[in-house]
Parts: sequence; structure tokens; C-alpha cells
Amino acid sequence: MVTTAPLQHVHARDTACDRESRLSDDHHESLRLWLRMLTCTLMIERRVRANLRERFAITLPRFDLMAQLERHPQGLRMGELTRRLMVTGGNVTGLASQLVDEGLIERLAIPGDRRAHAVRLTAKGKRTFDVMAVEHERWVIGMLAGLPAAERARLFALLGTLKANLQSAGPAERDP
Repeated sequence: MVTTAPLQHVHARDTACDRESRLSDDHHESLRLWLRMLTCTLMIERRVRANLRERFAITLPRFDLMAQLERHPQGLRMGELTRRLMVTGGNVTGLASQLVDEGLIERLAIPGDRRAHAVRLTAKGKRTFDVMAVEHERWVIGMLAGLPAAERARLFALLGTLKANLQSAGPAERDP
């Protein structure tokens, strides 16, 4: 059963992410629901960021870039990475340069286009990412473990319905 009760067991470090605390019972339930989802997302993201930093000395954007490359072993063009990560080209270039310097990714020339290049994980990058991905998954599973399996499945289904409704409403400025 999905409840609309206030968030329980909110840690002090998470209150900065608590957009929901700005509302009262007088606000429309849709607004309260949206801010509840946003608050939960920000709380999870904050914990993942901290865990990545503490355990692997890596930032979430660098982890996300490596995750995209792990899904595409042949590599991705920088423009495609920019689109997938929804950040500026300059940000992706900076992240990629750091990862190249650390030997985690490599640049690849694009035949017929001297200006463009792609990047892919190196063998070291793949091994490093695989270790981080296992931990990342464990962290997320742990954060959602307080919900029984049936409630997680129901919430997943409900959010799938919401996503489908939002997509059928037409394209937004930039959909994920």
C-alpha cells in the first residue's frame, strides 16, 4: 500500500533536500505528490553521491558518464554523451578529460571526421566501473529495502502509469 503519510525517519542531512516540507495540507494533493517524489529522489541521489565520493573518490557525473559507456562498449560520440547525460558539451569534455587522464576511458578517432571523436571505457575503466556498479546497486537496494516487495512493485507500476500519461501529453522542452 502506498501511503501519503509524512516522510518518516528523515535524517538531518536530508532536510536540505526536503522540498516537501514547504507545503501544507492546504496544497493540492498533486503538488504534494510531486514534491514527495522529488524529495525522495533528491534524498537517494544525495546518499549515492556521498557513497561514491567516500568509497571510490568519484563524483556522480563521472560515474554516470562511465555508466553510459559501459552500456555501449563500442564507445559513444561526445555529442551523444552530452545528449544522454543532459549536460553541456563543455561539462562532458571536462569529465572525459579527467577520466582519460586516469586511464579509465580512451578517445577514439571518428573516420572521416577530424573534428569529432568518441570515447569508450578502457579495460581498467570497465573493471573499475564493474566494482562501483555492484556497490551502487547494493546501496539503492538498501535504501528501498524498507518497502516490502509488493509495495515496491506497486509503486513501480504506478510510476510507470504516470510516466506513460506524461509521455502521451506531448513532448516537453527536453524529456529524459
